[in-house]
Amino acid sequence: MDNALNAERDAVLAALKPVVDGIAATFGPVCDVVLHDYRDPEHSVVAVAGAVTGRTVGGAMSEIGLRVLAAGDEASDELNYVTRTRNGTAVKSSTIVLRDSTGAVFGALCVNVDVGALTQVHDLLGALAGAGAAAPAELPTTTFGNDIDSVVDALVDAHRSQQRGSWAELDRAERLELFGGLDTRGVFAVRGAVEQVAARLGISRASAYNYLSRARAAHDTSTGGSA
Repeated sequence: MDNALNAERDAVLAALKPVVDGIAATFGPVCDVVLHDYRDPEHSVVAVAGAVTGRTVGGAMSEIGLRVLAAGDEASDELNYVTRTRNGTAVKSSTIVLRDSTGAVFGALCVNVDVGALTQVHDLLGALAGAGAAAPAELPTTTFGNDIDSVVDALVDAHRSQQRGSWAELDRAERLELFGGLDTRGVFAVRGAVEQVAARLGISRASAYNYLSRARAAHDTSTGGSA
């Protein structure tokens, strides 16, 4: 990496650190703001204010960050999406990607607002007004872990829950779909993730690399890309 480009990225992150504190102070305890440096995915958090998602400086990127990392320079901002933390807190979030002067994505500024209390007030007002209670929408769960292993494990478990039975019960297409899905979510952009996924599934590292290679080849064929 060019030293001047790295210096530019460092300067952008340094300039945004007081912005992190300012945004969190404006919204109060229902908000946290996290600044990520994607040059170190396992320790991407360089600044944090607030405690909604329980992040700490030096922590890893979330599932959302892995998805941005997987998209590379084609990544776009993800604004006002609602998700749920592992402890059940409903959170409205925005992820704003950071680019250097070449257009390359190198980090993100993330704002997370706890909307659980607002939802309760909305439901209460609706009940008082006599409005019929609508079934709440099922929110996706996002792992905001401070270590990358917990994030990778959560993604593996989520994909396995969408399929039937154990690894041994999956057919070849389902196994390729599993590895392709994990790759799309950015799991394999993390160092050591192939080995971790292999251990989680109870297969050899060689088998994991083989399925990943085949899944990528299948994806390239379907999209008209080159392997």
